[in-house]
Amino acid sequence: MAQPKLTAHYSSGGRVEEIERGWRLSIPAGDSDSYRLAQLDDYARLARRRFPHRFPSTFSLLARTSSDSIPGTWGFGLWNDPFGMSLGFGGNLFRLPALPNAVWFFGASKENYLSFKDSRASSPLRSAQRVVANGFIAQAFRSPRFHPLLIAAGGAFPFSRKATRTMLGRIIGEDGVAVSVEVTEWRRYSLTWEEKRASLEVDNVEVFESAVSPNPPLGLVIWIDNQYAAFTPEGKIGFGVLSNPEPAWLEIKDLEIG
Repeated sequence: MAQPKLTAHYSSGGRVEEIERGWRLSIPAGDSDSYRLAQLDDYARLARRRFPHRFPSTFSLLARTSSDSIPGTWGFGLWNDPFGMSLGFGGNLFRLPALPNAVWFFGASKENYLSFKDSRASSPLRSAQRVVANGFIAQAFRSPRFHPLLIAAGGAFPFSRKATRTMLGRIIGEDGVAVSVEVTEWRRYSLTWEEKRASLEVDNVEVFESAVSPNPPLGLVIWIDNQYAAFTPEGKIGFGVLSNPEPAWLEIKDLEIG
């Protein structure tokens, strides 16, 4: 495995600083009046079709956070930047939104709802599909570039967000598990991405294995912010920024990807 070339992004007091063998990503304390971000990635100036990672691929790093209850989101892994977040960084490429493809470790405060599945789908009487919407998650999404149901979903959105969400749940493959680990202590997080399988490990112990494997290409992302996003089974949509009374940070070391 090798060290990737990373670009730093930050806003509203966010910082990305080098530390021994790695980086410290931090955001200051503040109210819910501005978006605070610190991020490292290897795709910011690339068109989505030129993102650098394809299966088979592996990823490993040491990480710890300032708290196990950070308002907003944080994490690391591989994704396709589906919401075109690069639009917020000056000089970077504009991307149209896309359906999500990702495999990652994701920390999400309780205001988030990061699943397109109905929680009832986790019942053993219906499906083995696991549904986790917030907390510290090991998660994978797989989506096509286009699906005929997207036309119906777009048409239904002004009339029924619940119906739109149901259709997106049929299009987007998804799997995830809650990970019970003390994130404030140094842990080794590892990821293996294959054509028909994704797996994630903590301290060399597998915590997640799934046939939901994202479609390539993907980019590497490491971030911390005060943002939340929610699209609940009831069809309620929430999106915005949160106050964080204390500064928050994510430290990583010994990053390797191959």
